[in-house]
Amino acid sequence: MLSLFLGNVDKFKDIFFLIFISISIRFILQIFGQNWIKTTAHTSTLVILPLITYVITNVISGNIALSIGMVGALSIVRFRHPVKSALELIIYFDLITIGIAASVKNNYAIILSILTVVILIALKVFKNIQKKNNNKSFFNISFNEGLELNQIEIISSKKIDLIEKNNNLKSVLNDNENKDYIYRLVFEDKIELQNFKNEIENIDGLKKIDVSYI
Repeated sequence: MLSLFLGNVDKFKDIFFLIFISISIRFILQIFGQNWIKTTAHTSTLVILPLITYVITNVISGNIALSIGMVGALSIVRFRHPVKSALELIIYFDLITIGIAASVKNNYAIILSILTVVILIALKVFKNIQKKNNNKSFFNISFNEGLELNQIEIISSKKIDLIEKNNNLKSVLNDNENKDYIYRLVFEDKIELQNFKNEIENIDGLKKIDVSYI
């Protein structure tokens, strides 16, 4: 065990660096009011994602055939869970890139990590300046999607009029492959959300109900 560690000191340093930067970005996002990041699933994803890309890049480096095979394998991966915020998607791509960069050249990973933190802080500063200047700003900054607190996501095998007529409905996705409907609703009040959940639980065709409270 000790010989394994001593023989791969640089790689373990990279791994600890990736864990540190992932956790740092997670807490910065939480401080800035991105409530979607507070769930265990999202936190775990932020920490594990760059580690996965780091390992994959190290495994396939220098092997073109394996690289092509890995790309083909990953191309069939399909996300069923709708992304709640544009910022969420950017953060995922950012961490994937940091993981790849760490396996190729540490300097790139460090630079990108610093830039990510600086940009997030700068956006928060600009937003505060905007508030102090009576909402007069250089450009519009919106984190509203990430601030949506009480959400419910419903996967159904058929259209449900009760859901589609609800005023809290934010989006409807039609999964053509599985012929499913994916509904996302946002409620300001937790009790109202819970009452709605109880109302629809026994409707035929429901496959999954995912509720998140903040």
